[in-house]
Amino acid sequence: MADSVRWGILATGGIAATFTADLVDLPDAEVVAVASRTEASAKAFAERFGIPRAYGDWASLALDEDIDVVYVATPHASHRAAAGLCLESGRNVLCEKAFTLNAREAEELVGLAREHGRFLMEAMWTYCNPLVLRLKALVEDGAIGEVRTIQADFGLSGPFPPDHRLRDPLQGGGALLDLGVYPVSFAQLLLGEPSDVVARAVLSKEGVDLQTGALLSWESGALASVHCSIVGGTPVRASVTGSRGRIDIPDGFFHPDRFVLHRDGSEPEEFAADPAHGPRTTLKHEAREVMRALSAGKTESPLVPLDGSLAVMRTLDAIRERIGVRYPAEG
Repeated sequence: MADSVRWGILATGGIAATFTADLVDLPDAEVVAVASRTEASAKAFAERFGIPRAYGDWASLALDEDIDVVYVATPHASHRAAAGLCLESGRNVLCEKAFTLNAREAEELVGLAREHGRFLMEAMWTYCNPLVLRLKALVEDGAIGEVRTIQADFGLSGPFPPDHRLRDPLQGGGALLDLGVYPVSFAQLLLGEPSDVVARAVLSKEGVDLQTGALLSWESGALASVHCSIVGGTPVRASVTGSRGRIDIPDGFFHPDRFVLHRDGSEPEEFAADPAHGPRTTLKHEAREVMRALSAGKTESPLVPLDGSLAVMRTLDAIRERIGVRYPAEG
């Protein structure tokens, strides 16, 4: 691996722009190419960020041997095709979340990565956040005892028109895969894959979930209540309650700037993000994690392991099965 990691960007939407803006600010990262379905879109994106090469198709980017890793930022219904093309062409991949449309597609991507010896990681930036890692370490060290319950929500008020990607079944629309992946991933970061899932939802006329609530349970007796919505703005909070205390994230749990530890019999302790780590919205943590792993010759990240991403996709599949959401691409 060269001193700098050379990135390719696949897709030119909002999240691709946000990630690229953070990448170009990292001294050990170099964005060398971008691809879109149209050459005009790719060229406009390249001009915006000073990227030397712009491709009007995905295959050209996937075959570009000057690229060390491709960031796949398409809607999740296209993740299997886009990331799979890159892996088969010998590229390493960071793929946006939800990882894929379903667990079967996720297993196929992981299989391709392992078959070709390529790096693959889901872009679950929460798992790379230093403050979330601090929270996880406290829980693992027994700061609140044995975890009993987790509560987490993520809702946007909208309203989103029927042709918006969040309501489009062809793009894997609905609250669950776009927003619900966060509370589910947060719960599984601390407890692993649940043993049972109960869920209810309100569906749109297009057949995607407008809001979903799920109760996840574990053999330990722990429960997690998770909720997501594209029809109501929620507090976006999380709480982890244990046998000897509680941790509250009062705002933006998936990219927190602080959390409060309540130990039984003690005064609350507040943990704040280090200002040196940058704004809470930064995607640099996940980019640095990819580059650390690549520099070390790893094919997956210990912070965002592939088995964990597969487990989250199985839970999302279980929730969709219970609420009756199936996408056209699944047949």
